[in-house]
This record gives sequence, C-alpha cells and structure tokens, in this order.
Amino acid sequence: MADSVASGLEGVVVADTALSEVDGERGRLVIAGHDVEHLGGWRTFEELCAELWGSVPGATSAEELRLALGRERAWAFEELEWLGRALIAPDGMDALRGALAQLPAEGSAWDLGVRLTAATAVFTAAWWRRREGLPPLRPDPEAGHAEDLVSMLRGKATTHRASGLETYLVTVSDHGMNASTFTARVIASTGSDAVSAVVGAIGALKGPLHGGAPGPVLDMLDAIGRPEVAAEWLERELLAGRRIMGMGHRVYRTRDPRAAVLERAVERLEKEGHRTPRLDLARAVERAAEDVLRRKHPDRPLRANVEFYTAVLLDALGLPREAFSPLFACGRVVGWLAHVDEQRRTGRLIRPESRYVGPRPG
Repeated sequence: MADSVASGLEGVVVADTALSEVDGERGRLVIAGHDVEHLGGWRTFEELCAELWGSVPGATSAEELRLALGRERAWAFEELEWLGRALIAPDGMDALRGALAQLPAEGSAWDLGVRLTAATAVFTAAWWRRREGLPPLRPDPEAGHAEDLVSMLRGKATTHRASGLETYLVTVSDHGMNASTFTARVIASTGSDAVSAVVGAIGALKGPLHGGAPGPVLDMLDAIGRPEVAAEWLERELLAGRRIMGMGHRVYRTRDPRAAVLERAVERLEKEGHRTPRLDLARAVERAAEDVLRRKHPDRPLRANVEFYTAVLLDALGLPREAFSPLFACGRVVGWLAHVDEQRRTGRLIRPESRYVGPRPG
C-alpha cells in the first residue's frame, strides 16, 4: 500500500505512449511525431487519423480511410431512425452518449474505429438540427470528413468553413493522458470493446473541468462587448469568485500551443475575406485577462488555453455554440481510439490502489 496519495494522479506516469506528448513547461504539444503547429492547416483529418491509427491492425492509407469514413457516415445516417429518444436529449453530449452506445460492438479494431468516428460526426449534426427543428442532412460519402461534418450541420460547406473545421479537428485529436483518454484506456484495459471505451470517454469529456468551456467563452465575450471595458469586467468576475473562461490549464505553464494554431486559423479566414468580428475583441480580452490574472496570481501562470480560440474559430465558421463540446468529441474520438488500441497491446489491467481512511471495525 502506498504511503502517500497523488491527488488527481498529479505527476504519476501510467503508460508509455507513442501517440502524443504534452510539455507543459515549454508549451509544446507533439501529436504522432509532429508539433501541433505543423499539423493544423497542413494535415487533413484523414492523414492525421491514418498516422494515429498506424499500428491498428488493418490500417490503410489516408485516401482509403477517406472513402471508408464516407461509407460509414452513410451507414450511420440510415441508423438515425433506430436510435429512439437519444438524439432529442437537450444536451449534445448526452445525445452522443446515448446514440453511440447503441452501435454494434462487433468487428475489427479498424472497422470499429472508422464506424465510431463517422457516427460521432453524423449523430452530432443530426442532434443539433433536430434541436433546431430542422431535418438531418444526408452525408456525402465522397466528401472529406471535416467538409461533410460542416455540410451536415449547415448545408453545403464553403471551402473556408471546411478548412477551418479541419484545422480544429486535427488540433484537438489527441492530448496526452487527459481525463477522457485515461477513461477510455481504463475501459479498454478490462478487455471491453471500443464502443464502451468511447462512450465512457464522452462521459468524462462532458465534465466542465475537461471539455465544457468553449461555449462560455463566447458568453464572456458577449458580456464584455468592447475591448476598453475588458479589464474592469474581468476584475469584477474575479472579485465575485468566478473563473475567467478559457484561461489557464492543468498542465501548461505557458500559452496553450493549440490556442496559437486556432488563432492563426481565424486569421486565415480574415485573409480569405471572411470577416470575423470577435477576433479583435478576443485578443484584447486575452491581453487584459493575462494582466489581471498575473496581478492576482503572480506565482501561477494563467494564459489562454485551447478553449479560448476554439470558441472564436467555431463561431467564425458559423457553427453553433451548443454543439461545441460534441464537435470536440468529433476530433478527439480518433485519439481515444488510438489509445484504446495502444492500451490493448499492453495487455495490462489498470488497477490502482486506494488508501482507506474510514472507520475501523469495533
């Protein structure tokens, strides 16, 4: 029995992985051997997915994966009528959890990975459209995955929307041993199936301390409204004991590198003529928040995390804030599945210990 407890498993290494590395001190993220700054905007979703799944038996090329994802999106769309009440849940993560749990768990690791990735996109889009009183839109099996996800949400995707969402999905595809990934690996370590692992991971991602802050970032920007009042507004929030949304990260001691990738994606939209009015405000709020937080917590670096510019980018793409967390799952599902495969290859059940502090028998 351990003499001390690592609260939150802080500093505890639970696995060797070849999938991603998070360097919190230097603000660096490596995914599949690439710095995240060299992935966003340079790799397609299918290319990145093929690299993360390279060790999965049955792995194919990015082009073959694009076609397979298209076929599985078409299959998932035909399954919508059999999902019962799952996709009318008020919360998108509840809807995803209930819908994906009904998928068949039989098949090879590769086939299940493609099916789960495709279905996550189809079910996300169908949930949001039904929430808005709109009929789900049929996927295009010939389209790229990111492009088709935009089209299923909003109608035929423009080039800038497809490219912007692709950058987002690639950027959030994996991030070390985060809470949802660890959940997926624990489930996989028991010998359970990939569907169960992904459903469990979605339950973890739903938590506001993990993946639930992009929407509230927009609420904050809406409330501030003008750059000149940002510092005053932020100071009032801190005095009231509330968090500044999109600032600070459990691991990073500097700016989240994914924030930089997504900020540049918004810049590209502007250069292509797609005006994004929230970008200037967001940058002003980020600067003000850094200053206010530095004065309040001089020994605790709190800078922009991935959620800050996720909100700005997805909003600029015309995607609904209610779908931000399910869209996160649409990107992260490929990382979960890669970790499921990696964990299975270790053949080791994850079984930590606990220290009993309750009453003893009389």
